[in-house]
Amino acid sequence: MTATVDTAPAPGSRRPWLLRSRATIPILLAAAGGVLLVLFAWRLPPFTSDVQRTDNAFVRGQVTVISPKLDGYVAAVPVQDYQQVNPGQVLVLLDDRIPRERLAQAQAQLAAQEAQLANSQQQQRTAQANVAQTAAQIASAQAALARAQAELNRTNTLVEGGWVSPQQRDQALAAQRQAAAAVAQTQAGQEVARQGVASVVVARQGLQAQVEAARAAVQLAQIDLQNTRIIAPQAGRLGEVGVRVGQYVTPGTQLMALVPGAIWVTANMKENQMADVRVGQRVTFTVDALNDAELRGRVERISPAAGSEFAVLRPDNATGNFTKVAQRIPVRIRIDPDQPLAKRLSPGMSVVVRIHAGASPG
Repeated sequence: MTATVDTAPAPGSRRPWLLRSRATIPILLAAAGGVLLVLFAWRLPPFTSDVQRTDNAFVRGQVTVISPKLDGYVAAVPVQDYQQVNPGQVLVLLDDRIPRERLAQAQAQLAAQEAQLANSQQQQRTAQANVAQTAAQIASAQAALARAQAELNRTNTLVEGGWVSPQQRDQALAAQRQAAAAVAQTQAGQEVARQGVASVVVARQGLQAQVEAARAAVQLAQIDLQNTRIIAPQAGRLGEVGVRVGQYVTPGTQLMALVPGAIWVTANMKENQMADVRVGQRVTFTVDALNDAELRGRVERISPAAGSEFAVLRPDNATGNFTKVAQRIPVRIRIDPDQPLAKRLSPGMSVVVRIHAGASPG
């Protein structure tokens, strides 16, 4: 005969209230699992890790907006959406009839100014010849004066000896005075000729300035004509081409966007994750658009300030109630080369970044 053991609690003893029902055990296990899951998700002890993770990260690139420099009607659009283009390739052609006529007008104005400058040079040579001519006239007048003075001296001697009448002396004196006046007149004429040369030289400087202004106008007209051909500044792929033939565009009108090949990853890390993040540390990230494919990179740069400091409307925490919010520090990540999947990355793609902060840079 088998003896039975009485498992009933001894008189006076009681079980804990949580263990009175078997249904409470799964509840406790589920609660403990939930707490552990939260600790693991937030990387709190005992699940702390040197890997700093964020899903606030995106692929970035230097997207260039293509716009015209002058207004006009679109004559041709020889490219299509998402097309690969090379540096200097024509993207849009504007109607160039008005710029061409302006260039011809500027060239004609330049020719007229250059003709006036050449005429000024001829005038300067003529004025210099007049100066030389007046110099010869002065020499002739001075010779006539010397002859008249000698004749006057001889007449005075003869009048004193009674050989000629005083009337002849008066005639010689008048001739001498007339010769002296002729010398003074030719000397004044020489000064006038010299001032004429100076005036031509001053006027020529103004004409030279006008010629330079006309040349600058020609160059500006040539630039405007060149700007009717909107070309690709560098190699890359186009975004959506929004311009159409016949459309009237003005400076600043967004025609299309050009995406060069240079790309990187920007990870917006929380400020409490930045204690051990250094430039050069190893990074792995997964790309949502590539079925969470994993790629590698390195921390290239760290922003000198939180993203809120670069906002157009900066927050003012000195007024009203304050609620602390973890700030984000942008971290730029260089993508390692020689990764086939890296060629499929495009700016704007979402990624999940893991910075191995425990590893030494290098």
